[in-house]
Amino acid sequence: MSIEKVRAYFQPLGIADRIREFSTSSATVELAAAAVGVEGARIAKSLSFQVDGAPIIVVAAGDCKVDNSRYKAQFHTKAKMLTHEEAHDRLGHDVGGVCPFALPEDVKVYLDVSLRRFETVFPAAGSDNSAVELTCDELERYSSNFVSWVDVCKGWQE
Repeated sequence: MSIEKVRAYFQPLGIADRIREFSTSSATVELAAAAVGVEGARIAKSLSFQVDGAPIIVVAAGDCKVDNSRYKAQFHTKAKMLTHEEAHDRLGHDVGGVCPFALPEDVKVYLDVSLRRFETVFPAAGSDNSAVELTCDELERYSSNFVSWVDVCKGWQE
């Protein structure tokens, strides 16, 4: 199970006990916000795409959408999301539990600047009923294969 992979990944980092599991689904921003008890913007959604044949994850605030022109300028290709099957096969996480943790080495992780306005955010932890509260610095430090911060989203600027 994917959450067990994340728990094992977190164990040597000393944060496995910070994973929260819910009795209800947290598979969408709205459901996760209700389960955690925060505004949806603080849910760190992990969006999976394919770039040059390899999967990437962009983690963004729950209240934003990918801006196609910014995405293309950053990654030099049109945004093409992974299918449910591709996410399962290439990331090792199912949609609803996709997260930037415990990923295969070829999956690069980018964090969107939309997250930086919050002291802490809540990405999934490998299942559709889990989350972990992290600062942005922790999210960067603990994300598998972190590459850089990017600015590829719209709809969140105050």
